[in-house]
Amino acid sequence: MAKERTQARREQLAQLRAAQKRKERRTATLMWGAGAFVIVLLIGLVGWYVIKDRAATSLDGVKSFTYKNGEHTLIKVNYKENPPVGGEHNPTWQQCGVYDETLNNENAVHSMEHGAVWITYRPDLAKDQVEKLKALVTTDYLLLSPYPGLKAPVVASSWNHQLELTGADDPKLSRYITKYKQNPETTPEYGATCTGKGSTPDTASQNPIPTVSPSAAPSPGASSMPQASPSS
Repeated sequence: MAKERTQARREQLAQLRAAQKRKERRTATLMWGAGAFVIVLLIGLVGWYVIKDRAATSLDGVKSFTYKNGEHTLIKVNYKENPPVGGEHNPTWQQCGVYDETLNNENAVHSMEHGAVWITYRPDLAKDQVEKLKALVTTDYLLLSPYPGLKAPVVASSWNHQLELTGADDPKLSRYITKYKQNPETTPEYGATCTGKGSTPDTASQNPIPTVSPSAAPSPGASSMPQASPSS
């Protein structure tokens, strides 16, 4: 009898140990499963935030060009882009700020060479939209002016880059300014001023730029006919 009882206790203990091991395995499996779930969840959240951040900072639609440092010229330039994004320009740069009238392309291009972003809008843009644009242009190296003939309601331009926008509320506008205003990688004359001596506060109507060089224009009273050479 004693042997039988001892054997029964051994079997009972073995069953208890086996049950305990099964419980431990189940607990470990649950813990590993929960840990794996948390890891997958974290990876998913990180991925979602990365995608969301990229979408928030995306600047799809920016057009790029390849103008080098532009030469100075005293006459009007026939730019390929409207508004222009580089090329020849006037020796005087446009003083950065807000303007209610159109500007000379040649002066504004010089400002962009110094790192300015030129924000232009259709002359018929709603007044509240214009006011929002004016509120945005509160720092240096920003130009704001109306511009006839735009393909979009608002266009942001800088040296060799341009972005068409749906309006003053387009979220891409502030991101464009952040990226391209005084960008050392895209600004030919990084660090040059956008105000002060050497700039002009005049609009296109106040300071018209001639279409031909003053030195090439005939003087008042001069004959337009070629002079005859003296006879021998």
